[in-house]
Amino acid sequence: MKTQALMALIIVEMKKLIRHPVNLFLNLLFPALLTIVFIFTFSDPELGMSINSVVPGLIVYAVIFLIMTVAQSFSSERNLLRRLNTTPMTSTEFIGSQILSNMVIAMIQVIVVIVLAILLGFRPESSFVGILIAVPITAIFALSSVGLGLITATVSKRPETGTGLSFLFILPQMFFGTFIPVSSSTQNIAQLVPSHYLFEGLQLIFQGSWTSNQLFFDMAVISVVSVVIIGIGIILFDRYGNI
Repeated sequence: MKTQALMALIIVEMKKLIRHPVNLFLNLLFPALLTIVFIFTFSDPELGMSINSVVPGLIVYAVIFLIMTVAQSFSSERNLLRRLNTTPMTSTEFIGSQILSNMVIAMIQVIVVIVLAILLGFRPESSFVGILIAVPITAIFALSSVGLGLITATVSKRPETGTGLSFLFILPQMFFGTFIPVSSSTQNIAQLVPSHYLFEGLQLIFQGSWTSNQLFFDMAVISVVSVVIIGIGIILFDRYGNI
């Protein structure tokens, strides 16, 4: 893999984020809008929720929607991937650029949500160094979203189909891995979705417990699961996604 070619592709992907209104909205404006709406609407102690419990969930919400944008992107660029053999660019470079650019987007999403939340009254108990840990952890979690997006694109012939199928992966993570209350009967299900561990880890970070053993456990689960999912996604798309 040529580093220059990979960096050039990452720059192209980041420019797409600005030039395509749908991608810009889903990846940056959507998290910002959610942050404003959810903090004003749901961060009410009378509802059993606080702003500190809402913010980690908003970050998770933003990153899991990368599944949909990745599925759309790879479904729409299927013809481009078929033509790669006639160009200097390899499929490895193309997929690598997608992975890294989406990790960058995830880090930007974390910053957007945290900055907006602080402006609206969010006061994390963690130090600045502790808060910074939220950025790379979320970027690693983004690997799982990219992997699930690749799996979705493998069976999707059109971007519209990819959008619909992506919710098979998005909805369980929304319901069982964000700030939506998890009961004792659904706790076992929540432990099966990657977003649960990101949400729990972010909660610990913002509570100032960023050196706890539980956080290290959550980070380990996020890392292992994300690497496995992205590996499966790459293998499946490489074998069957270009058909």
